[in-house]
Amino acid sequence: VLRCLGIPTRVITNFNSAHDKNLNLSIDKYIDMSGNTLHLSEDSVWNFHVWNESWFIRRDLGTFYDGWQVLDATPQEKSKGIYQCGPASTRAIKEGDVNLDYDSPFVFAAVNADCITWIRYSKKRKERIYSDTRKIGKFISTKAVGTNARVDVTASYKYPEVKEISFKISYSQYKKSLMDDRKILVTAV
Repeated sequence: VLRCLGIPTRVITNFNSAHDKNLNLSIDKYIDMSGNTLHLSEDSVWNFHVWNESWFIRRDLGTFYDGWQVLDATPQEKSKGIYQCGPASTRAIKEGDVNLDYDSPFVFAAVNADCITWIRYSKKRKERIYSDTRKIGKFISTKAVGTNARVDVTASYKYPEVKEISFKISYSQYKKSLMDDRKILVTAV
């Protein structure tokens, strides 16, 4: 319909798509002390989810958010009392502006939620034991114009994942680095 109105529109597929029911921007899994899954969260991860993007000028949000906007024709959750999703700015999603209207937190979580596993010791006590920050939002794609080739648009939704570099230093090196930092602070004052 939007294309018929002359509005540029394309289909987007998000692989490992998070479905964050409680909008806490994470997909939570709970286990007991024996490792058995507790069904305390309605969050889930879908193999993929598909939505549309359309190109809009956003006078309501400001020109920073002009461009591609997420519109989901098959929303699974109510937004403001009805089943709807969007238009959420892809720029807002990428920048983490989850306080904007139009389902930005839901779309942000779909492409960038952390998957967290918790041990639940009691109703009042839980402990995070695992967190995967890279699982969600893979190969976000659209179809190329004029061919059946896939175009990766992941960079429109999120910044590249930062690679963790682990290294060890001795305590004496660590202590020396603190002293060096203190010298820099003193010099700066």
